[in-house]
Amino acid sequence: MKNDDENDKPKPLAHPPKLPDRGIYDGPARAAPYGLSRLAPSFSLVDVAGEIEKADSMLATTTGGKLGLIANQIRHLQAQARGLLERAQRDAELHRARCAFEKKPGGVYHLYRTDADAQRWFSLLAPEEWLRPQPQTFEGTYRLEGDMGFTRLDVVEDEPRPDLELVRALLGSGKR
Repeated sequence: MKNDDENDKPKPLAHPPKLPDRGIYDGPARAAPYGLSRLAPSFSLVDVAGEIEKADSMLATTTGGKLGLIANQIRHLQAQARGLLERAQRDAELHRARCAFEKKPGGVYHLYRTDADAQRWFSLLAPEEWLRPQPQTFEGTYRLEGDMGFTRLDVVEDEPRPDLELVRALLGSGKR
């Protein structure tokens, strides 16, 4: 019977089998993301939920701020596009004004409107250069630019500059 008892006892293994990795932290205990010691503080479900809520709040604030910045940039680009389209439309209308000479970039031209049929036309003569009164209305003096756009010379164009307004807003100064 003695033999049977000896056979029933477990024998120690010379090399214990390697267990599969189950996600258990293998590094030093001081660098573990959670306590590995039985003396380490325990994490309650309420604590974990609080951390998740704090992270969600921070992400929402950060994302909201970034989306707000993008929305401001979109408004800025829309204002620039609107100004560009308005100026292009004005320049196209000026190019359609009647003209009896070749317009060249850098040239200064005076725009008039006939009183009889309200037709617009360009002249090389300024209003003060006419020898006798003419049946037309002076509308402005323009210079043709190299990009074939017109710049009004007799009136300072106070076009809104959204880029300057944005810089002023960012710097906190609303003065011009």
